[in-house]
Amino acid sequence: MSNTLKTRLSDEVKAAMRAKQSARLATLRFLQAAIKQKEVDDRRELDDAEITAIIEKQVKQRRESIAAFEQAGRTETAEQEKTELQILQEFLPEQASPEQIDAAIDQAVNTVTAQGTTGPAAMGKVMGLLKTSLAGQADMSQVSAKVKARLNP
Repeated sequence: MSNTLKTRLSDEVKAAMRAKQSARLATLRFLQAAIKQKEVDDRRELDDAEITAIIEKQVKQRRESIAAFEQAGRTETAEQEKTELQILQEFLPEQASPEQIDAAIDQAVNTVTAQGTTGPAAMGKVMGLLKTSLAGQADMSQVSAKVKARLNP
């Protein structure tokens, strides 16, 4: 029952231990703990898609923390969060290009408008489609802003 993302994470923890990279090790262990907590809560082994969702959540938290720390003038803490963010992003799929994101938005908007959905409901349906098609490949807050601009010209 080897899980590729989980196995890779475990291997990276071992490598960080051997290389005595304490900051990297702490971040990876924190991620492992979040995954393990979810597995205990659900009482089952998580697959790669579910682990990717946990990593996305961690990345989103880091981005929000960085913004808050920079706004408060705590640059040292913000730098630490940026380092953690970079480590976490190593485990996400390759990021989609702006052209790929725009194409996915166009396809999702066309699908939803073909169904006759408009207004606020269209935004929810489009984002639902995009969440699955762009999972881990784009910052969904930026995608949301693009969708909003597209639906409300």
